[in-house]
Amino acid sequence: MQGPAAAIRNRPVFRYLLGQFWPRLLACAVLSVAGGLLSVRMLVLINEVISASAASERTQLGLEFALVAVLAMVFQSAGQILLERLGQRIHADLRIYLAGQVNQADYRSLEMTGWGRLQASMSEHTQNIKYFFGLLPLLLTNLAIVLGGLVYMAVLSWWIFLLAVAVIGIGLLIYYRADARAAAHLDAADQAQDRMLAFFHGLLSGAKELRLHLGKRERFLQSHMYDSIRQVQHERSRGMTIYIISSVWHQFLIYLFIGLVLFVLVGDVSGQVQVMTGFALLLVYMVGPLESVLGSLPTMKLAIISARHMEDTVAGLSQQEHVARSHEARHFRSLALQGVEHQYYNEANSRSFMLGPVNLAFAPGELVYLVGGNGSGKTTLAKLLVGLYRPEAGQILVDGVPVTDADRDHYRQTFSAVFSDFHLFDSILDGVSPAFDERGNAWLARLGLEHKVQIRNGAFTTRSLSQGQRKRLALVVACLEDRPFLVFDEWAADQDPVFRETFYGELLPELRAMGKTVLVISHDDRYFHLADRLVRMAHGQVVSIGSPGGTVAAASGEAVHSFDRKAIQVAMPTSNSGSHDADAGHLQPSARGGV
Repeated sequence: MQGPAAAIRNRPVFRYLLGQFWPRLLACAVLSVAGGLLSVRMLVLINEVISASAASERTQLGLEFALVAVLAMVFQSAGQILLERLGQRIHADLRIYLAGQVNQADYRSLEMTGWGRLQASMSEHTQNIKYFFGLLPLLLTNLAIVLGGLVYMAVLSWWIFLLAVAVIGIGLLIYYRADARAAAHLDAADQAQDRMLAFFHGLLSGAKELRLHLGKRERFLQSHMYDSIRQVQHERSRGMTIYIISSVWHQFLIYLFIGLVLFVLVGDVSGQVQVMTGFALLLVYMVGPLESVLGSLPTMKLAIISARHMEDTVAGLSQQEHVARSHEARHFRSLALQGVEHQYYNEANSRSFMLGPVNLAFAPGELVYLVGGNGSGKTTLAKLLVGLYRPEAGQILVDGVPVTDADRDHYRQTFSAVFSDFHLFDSILDGVSPAFDERGNAWLARLGLEHKVQIRNGAFTTRSLSQGQRKRLALVVACLEDRPFLVFDEWAADQDPVFRETFYGELLPELRAMGKTVLVISHDDRYFHLADRLVRMAHGQVVSIGSPGGTVAAASGEAVHSFDRKAIQVAMPTSNSGSHDADAGHLQPSARGGV
């Protein structure tokens, strides 16, 4: 849904919502205010009935009272129903907007924003904004009652009305001063909740590691998870306590004013009985709506904080790329990284390292192994290659044409990848047909999973499998996508020897034979001889490139390939060196298990 995403981005959330839905908000406001004023009119009628002496006058007032009561009920209920439906629409639009922004954001900015902050925006902050609009009719109704009551109070006695305004004004001033202190605590609670959600995500994703180390598990719970939960509790409790104390203090001022009016001030006013009963009814009746108005201020404040949180979160999601117009795979004759650099943070030693400059060339129908120690930059290089990261220097060339932000999303359609931290969707999210299911189930049988899971209507019947089996499902998805370039990041690390042998000895050569370019990140040196080229990395640098039998490499500072026509030809394997046919058939498991 492009509407909300296109309209909200780079605009304050409340300004967008008020501008987008102002006709409905205006209708709700009119209905709510009318219902509140009719409630005040009923109070005036009650006071007039108490003072009326003639039966005919009482009858007339009774009929008017019944009519006003019905109208008040209709107006208030209509306003609340209309705004409740509008609140649900706003809630849905905000979630659609946020999901769209996450979907279009550059992958690197998603990593930097973090799961906890995005989760909080999708769940609590959209809910807080929705609560505000759901509260709006009640707020407007109560405001109408308070203002209407003050007007009737002015009719009864101007100087007592002015005194009432002064008392209410003093209470609001105190409340305003308290609001600043309470808001600071609510902001701190909001930041603590982002950390809490991130820790909870770690509690789930790191469940295996925590269960293997009791001390680590207890320290994580006590010093991270529990502390962040308690901090949210502490900050919100302090903020809401300040709101409650200021609200109770304002209520005390109102009751003090009622006592002064009834027991001290009304005695010298002409028409004492009517004025006294009028003030008593008004003030007692206004206490509830006034408390409701004050009680809604924390909810309004939370909504404002949530809107600011969403605006800041979305502002941190970089969207420099253009969405591809076509989802079709992009085929190539040559693909090269020329002087590509990227700075990244190495958690192992808490320092930033520069990856590159990297010079690499790939061609259809070759099998390349990317090897090196942990933290050497292999996965980061793979993310640069597939377009998840934007090079900070250098460029990626496809058939000699540089990849830019305008076509980077289209460029990514060249690849299928199974990273070490892969995610497996329950649906394959591709064309659904009996033939598609049949191809997928043939792959499952090839990988020994036919008795555990099936593909039906383009979806897996279960994902409750071991990590190694789930990786085999991810491999099935990658092969079904039939992209010209496949990347496997330590795919065999979770496999038993049988499937490891199948992966290296059969599947990868068969993919190469189909004209696929395959990049394999691996530590399995016993299979290095099967590669066309070995690319070795260390400390963020490509230190050697060569054949498994003998390295013909250069240091990272040298040009491994000069990026002219001759170099591209050198990078091409001797067999199957022609361009890949974009209309080649889909990958199929052969009778002997081939692709």
